[in-house]
Amino acid sequence: MWFDNLKEKTMWSIFNDISAIPRESGNEEGIRKFLVSWAREQKLKTDTDKAGNVFIYVPGTKGKEKEAPLCLQGHMDMVCVKTEDSCHDFLTDPVEIICDGQTVRAKDTSLGADNGIAMAMAMALASDPDLAHPPLELLFTVSEETGMNGANGLDGSKLESRRLINLDSEEEGIIYTGCAGGIEIDAEGKAKLKNVNKEKAAAYSLRISGLLGGHSGGEIHKGRANAIKLASRIMHRLPDYMLTSLSGGTRRNVIPSACTVSFVADKEDCSIIESIVNQVKEEVSNEYRITDPGIVIRLEKTDNIPDQAVKSKTSIAFMEALYLTATGPQAMSASVPGIVETSNNLAIVELAEGKLTAISSTRSLIESARNECAYRVAAAYEDLGFKVSYTDAYPSWEPDPASPLTKKAAALYKAYTKKKPVVTSIHAGLECGIINSVVKGMDSISIGPNLYDVHSVNEHIMIDSAERTMGFLRYMLSNI
Repeated sequence: MWFDNLKEKTMWSIFNDISAIPRESGNEEGIRKFLVSWAREQKLKTDTDKAGNVFIYVPGTKGKEKEAPLCLQGHMDMVCVKTEDSCHDFLTDPVEIICDGQTVRAKDTSLGADNGIAMAMAMALASDPDLAHPPLELLFTVSEETGMNGANGLDGSKLESRRLINLDSEEEGIIYTGCAGGIEIDAEGKAKLKNVNKEKAAAYSLRISGLLGGHSGGEIHKGRANAIKLASRIMHRLPDYMLTSLSGGTRRNVIPSACTVSFVADKEDCSIIESIVNQVKEEVSNEYRITDPGIVIRLEKTDNIPDQAVKSKTSIAFMEALYLTATGPQAMSASVPGIVETSNNLAIVELAEGKLTAISSTRSLIESARNECAYRVAAAYEDLGFKVSYTDAYPSWEPDPASPLTKKAAALYKAYTKKKPVVTSIHAGLECGIINSVVKGMDSISIGPNLYDVHSVNEHIMIDSAERTMGFLRYMLSNI
């Protein structure tokens, strides 16, 4: 197997087993059965709650049986994205692992190390016969990627622990003690149709692709392009048009890497349209030459002119709303240097079944700032008469300067690595804030190995970092 020569063979073997199980958000039954079956094989007590979360209870080792229990936590689900030419079926197919000796990645899909590596680490630690540790409670939640449903529905009575190590972070050497809260803005309106004058019309397909995409929390500050915003940037400049189809983005917490807009326009405007697209191509190529160099903008004229299209007024107004939607970092934190305070990701757009929809995801370390940004995003669509709803809100996780777990973990990290860890907050959403609110008195931190380009087909995990993180976790569990 690909992991036979790796140091942490047990961890990688478990990760390989996890990767073979389809586990897109909302489709966690297979991974849940796997976790319960594994626990029974290890002769460990296990439980589930109504939300579908899995609890595995590991007794303390000899001499540590009566120590305070510790919870190791991660989530079961993964963000599923694939290359445009991939035939992978996330409902049935295993993720195909590629190991080059330095990194682990997937063939043509996202890897799912976010957060499969958390499960693999926790299970490897729990089954290590040579590891001394206090009683452990492994908690694996459902549907973190689509609204943190598992954390929100957590039955806290099933946890005795009041110390929690979340393993859903993506940067080695950092101990996170806080994170942004979030909210989703869903806008929906009728796409009124009008007959197309085929004699005077030309049909086009505008395709934006090749973007890096990535996590809308972890990568939002990296200056990457948003495919939906690039499409709306072009459409904003066109003289007149009627939409025939629109599709962009895949998940609310993924920066869109592709968007397609099909439309009809007046034949007399063809040269203007093509000139505008070429101009934006040049602009984008220069603007993103460093942060997102693979952008492809392609305009194709088609012979298939539809009988009907969305009215010009509605089409233009909707694309203008997309153009005006705040996207990317909106404010930097004044209290945590170098961290984005507030951001918005214009995540998904679609024209289907007579409706135009736009979904955005707003994050902020400050609840009022989160809400204000969401209101500004919503205003662009409310002016169109669209129905706007706010969903999947979750609280920020405020740092506790007096946290005993943070102080202990930082001291142990320094003792183990001879390096001082960075103790900070993160803009991406973590489940700790919700779990802390459900389980009163819970003291939480979040750590993890180096993962890159999560929520994209380029997602990969650094082997040496994952193995060093395992070494630190062993040291911490033995000495905490």
